Amino acid sequence: MQKKILPLLAATVATTIYGLNHTIAKMVMPIYIGSLGLVLLRVLGATIIFWTIGLFFKSKPIEKKDRFTIIKCGLFGMSINIAAFIAGLDYSTPVNSSILIIISPIFVVILSFFIFRNKINLLKILGIIMGFIGALILILNADSNSSVGRNIPLGNFLFIVNSISYAYYLIIVKPMAQKYDLITLFKWLFLIGLIFNFPLGINQFTDVNWSSLPVKEAILPMAFVVICTTVMTYFLNGYALSKITSTEVAVFMYLQPIIGIVFAIFTKSDTISLTIIIASILIFIGVYLTSVMKQKK
Repeated sequence: MQKKILPLLAATVATTIYGLNHTIAKMVMPIYIGSLGLVLLRVLGATIIFWTIGLFFKSKPIEKKDRFTIIKCGLFGMSINIAAFIAGLDYSTPVNSSILIIISPIFVVILSFFIFRNKINLLKILGIIMGFIGALILILNADSNSSVGRNIPLGNFLFIVNSISYAYYLIIVKPMAQKYDLITLFKWLFLIGLIFNFPLGINQFTDVNWSSLPVKEAILPMAFVVICTTVMTYFLNGYALSKITSTEVAVFMYLQPIIGIVFAIFTKSDTISLTIIIASILIFIGVYLTSVMKQKK
């Protein structure tokens, strides 16, 4: 258990940052920057930081047999995952994103079944169904427009895409995190993510009037998104994945809705309704049956 303390702490800190990010990232969109422009800013900033740090460390070359896996990790972890989350947050709300983000453990179980042929028993099937019902409630019963979200059903659907992509990333990146040092791994993954995201976000990125951005309302939140939400969280989760299982890391998403919802309500960035509470309970139970019950056994 002592060997797990540091990786568990790393996963906890990463999850806390993610929880705060639901509200902080929403502060700058679409007022100061478009969602795809913010995605490009995230991966560009992370790429520069990791390649700069890499100058001071001796890197292990990526083996030829691992190159395709590295490309897939960059595509699903640093491109589709980030783009779907940021775009979803732009259209939906911090509370919805905080809740729907935790269904990743369910997709980890489903993808593990198809990839590794891991068994799925009746409890897991029940958990998957309950999780999906909770997610559908949020998607189908949300108002198309509100003062917080521009198109909540679309945003919530994008959160589902984000969760699937992140679940697949957790599975395929684990052996890479155990084989390569994290600086080497992430400098290549974010470079790949930058290549994929550049044509999508360059127009919104160049449309920003960078010289006139207010510090408190725009620059500081953007810096938090790049440095904390991108660089720190991926590094911390990568370290955790190299020491504990991908399912254990995914289960830490349980903390995200608690932190995200409390922070959103505290900052008056969002509100909570009975529909959201019911959907949250179903998703929590679903994740518990598919992931936590497995860990106990």
